Amino acid sequence: MTRRAPRWLLISGVLVAALAVLPAVYLGVRAAEADASAWGLLFRERTWGLLWRTLGLAAAVTVLAAAVSLPLAWLTTRSDLPGRRLWTVLLCVPLAVPTFVSGYVLLAAFGIGGVLEEVLTRWGLPVPPVYGFPGALVALTVSTYPYFFLALRAGLLAQDPAWLEGARSLGLGPTRAFWKVTAPLLRPAFVSGALLVGLYVLSDFGAVALVQYDAFSRAIYVQYEGAYDRTYAALLGLALVAVTVVVLVLEVRLRGRAGYHRSSKGAARASAPVSLGRWRVPALLFCGAVVLAGVVLPVGVLLYWGARGLAQDEASLMRPALGSLLASVLGAVASVLCALPLAFLAVRYPSRLTLAMERVSYVGYALPPIVLALSLVFLGVQALPFLYGTLVMLVLAYVVRFLPQAVGTVRSALLQLNPHLAEAAASLGESPAGVFRRVTAPLLRPGLLAGAALVFLTAMKELPATLLLAPIGYETLATRVWGATAEGRFAEAALPALVLMAVSALGVGLLVSQEGDAPRG
Repeated sequence: MTRRAPRWLLISGVLVAALAVLPAVYLGVRAAEADASAWGLLFRERTWGLLWRTLGLAAAVTVLAAAVSLPLAWLTTRSDLPGRRLWTVLLCVPLAVPTFVSGYVLLAAFGIGGVLEEVLTRWGLPVPPVYGFPGALVALTVSTYPYFFLALRAGLLAQDPAWLEGARSLGLGPTRAFWKVTAPLLRPAFVSGALLVGLYVLSDFGAVALVQYDAFSRAIYVQYEGAYDRTYAALLGLALVAVTVVVLVLEVRLRGRAGYHRSSKGAARASAPVSLGRWRVPALLFCGAVVLAGVVLPVGVLLYWGARGLAQDEASLMRPALGSLLASVLGAVASVLCALPLAFLAVRYPSRLTLAMERVSYVGYALPPIVLALSLVFLGVQALPFLYGTLVMLVLAYVVRFLPQAVGTVRSALLQLNPHLAEAAASLGESPAGVFRRVTAPLLRPGLLAGAALVFLTAMKELPATLLLAPIGYETLATRVWGATAEGRFAEAALPALVLMAVSALGVGLLVSQEGDAPRG
């Protein structure tokens, strides 16, 4: 029989769940208050143009990321490519590069006054276009192809080679066997990778804004920041949410109900590597070109401009670093504290209500960041004016945005904690507060620290919420990169961008370590 949760714990969980869903509800209320003229603006030609440009960019990035990732996944799993493990690691490094840093790298390399732009112009060579659609396509493809690569690589590793060997024994050549057998079995991985990349592009703000491509997220920011019509900005935010929901529905339809099973029980045996033969050099050149674009170019450009910034005394990091540190630490601590009641209710007192409260905490994570930030702006101006423009509002945004990361980590740690230990302590006369302080908290400490670290590392590179909700004059590493790049001060933006890359790499490493430490059944 399910135990009843203590009233104070249930009230705490309800308050946190209400906080998580409040921005989405308020955005809907704000849009519902719009008059007919505002809704007429939503359906005008410019909005349809934004829709097609956003969907077109998402489709183009998805196709290009798939085209790059499929051969990379096959080369690193099925071929005798030299240094496959090293290539796998290097090909995942772009996960540590925030999209607005990718946009910065393009502009600092090929934009006006960029280091490679000057070289190419001096030699009379054409300079690649980096503004508008081409720049957004390149920046987002480089930032997102690892999601596709990892999904396809996992799909290939999970396949039983007996299927392909059976096709070859029936007379199919290597190419036909791949498209007849391997490719159809990769359908779930393709759909998963396409969903991740598509949603990432739809919600991205940093890259499209820096290269000045008119997608939904940039239009929402311009509409709000220019104070043209903030009701129209709210309606654009709802439209972007609707597009995201449609993409999710399409993913469910495309995934279907088909099962993909191995032909034998247990783990599939490893397949014999396919000899590349005369294709070995082209394969190495292809992998090298991708690593050059995704790793070498960003690091090289950042180091070049960072050195120039140090030489010209344009690389002051103290103020934005302290700003990022303070806001991220507060956001991490607040997120873990808010995650505790939800995790306890879901694990120790499971019911429809408590599980629903836990699921509600993911609403903020599902909203595109620019939409979440905009809804909190409206909420602050109308309902919480005493908090608007303060650091509290920014921390609140971090909590709503990154609460699912804390909830997931704390919940996992709590599931591994034997409840009989707390019950034994209570039977010895300890109060509930004493049980938590002396028994539960010490055992939960690794999970709490991991959740706080994950939120901290992610909040450090958050851009839209910080731009819209930080107090006037408050600066973080992300806003320093944004502001300096937008004004062409590449040297000033380089070192903050390098610090953010290092922070992002720590976040990726933390996720990998958690995966490696996960129990195996």
